[in-house]
Amino acid sequence: MGCTPCTPCLPSYSRSVTGSLGSTQPIPIPLHGLGCVCGGSAFLHSPLPQETCSGVGSWGDPTSSPHPQMGTFRIVSEEEQALRTKLERLTTKDHGPVFGRCEKIPPHTLQKAKDELNETEEQREVAVKALRELVQERAGGEEVCKAVAEKVQGKDDSFFLRFIRARKFDVHRAYDLLKGYVNFRQQYPELFDNLTPEAVRSTIEAGYPGILASRDKYGRVVMLFNIENWDYEEITFDEILRAYCVILEKLLENEETQINGFCIIENFKGFTMQQASGIKPSELKKMVDMLQDSFPARFKAVHFIHQPWYFTTTYNVVKPFLKSKLLERVFVHGEELESFYQEIDIDILPADFGGTLPKYDGKATAEKLFGPRIEAEDTAL
Repeated sequence: MGCTPCTPCLPSYSRSVTGSLGSTQPIPIPLHGLGCVCGGSAFLHSPLPQETCSGVGSWGDPTSSPHPQMGTFRIVSEEEQALRTKLERLTTKDHGPVFGRCEKIPPHTLQKAKDELNETEEQREVAVKALRELVQERAGGEEVCKAVAEKVQGKDDSFFLRFIRARKFDVHRAYDLLKGYVNFRQQYPELFDNLTPEAVRSTIEAGYPGILASRDKYGRVVMLFNIENWDYEEITFDEILRAYCVILEKLLENEETQINGFCIIENFKGFTMQQASGIKPSELKKMVDMLQDSFPARFKAVHFIHQPWYFTTTYNVVKPFLKSKLLERVFVHGEELESFYQEIDIDILPADFGGTLPKYDGKATAEKLFGPRIEAEDTAL
């Protein structure tokens, strides 16, 4: 595979290579035994030093290239490099609104979708078509597959796309998520009985859960739960989960949210032993099932703050139900909140979560979700 390198191929020459997570770093392209990158077994010819190349597929993956030591490459434009740079320096002002549909996806968010989810405009159409076909192909199989086919009747492409995005454009995994979505509704029918916005409005107005009006710096929707004043006899655990289900359906209509996902903050200040003993393991499992493989949502982080020592007992009940991926995204801070405030900007948090904004207002959130009470939509999900 040896060759005589031209100027761009000198050992001192470096290019930016995009890894599997979309991060970009300059690395030298080795020559000996690998072939010249501009001729012979060439993958690109780039005489201008400022141009960059980007790995496609896994680096060194023999299945992604006829040259297992090299992988394959494509030219990366300056615009793409600029968007990646912006993704490393985002602020809360770089994103669209939380409530309502997304009028236009920001360019840096489209770049994120490309890097993290393998999304392109062409792939969207192909993947949606493939998922629709897979649903019909398997409709004659097991009962849950028949239920999936019934559930998606009349659904537009945007419905399928949210499942595809949640599984990084892997159509078969997106179909499994559709099965989980339907199965969750079959497994816990009590959560979906007469489930309308008005049925959960009072729960949301009470702040269970809350939703920040601004996205965090990563573009995620931030959901809040303040346990201090929660009376589980007045507002049951199931009522809170029902509210979560309505909120997730509503907010997932927004394409920015589909791409950037959610962050959950659980404030356990004031958590009593009576509350701890009142929560049943079956209820905690139901909550975990909701977070895992039951909604086309990317749950990127769960932060626990101000939890007392006996919180560990409750958490230890939950942990066995958590898959490793979600477990890695759970952060238990206690009273040491420096790392928490590095992730979540204080100026988007309400006062009862240690922020600079006024105390959280659940009624204002319910109005943003559903409109004024007299105009609230009353359509079962």
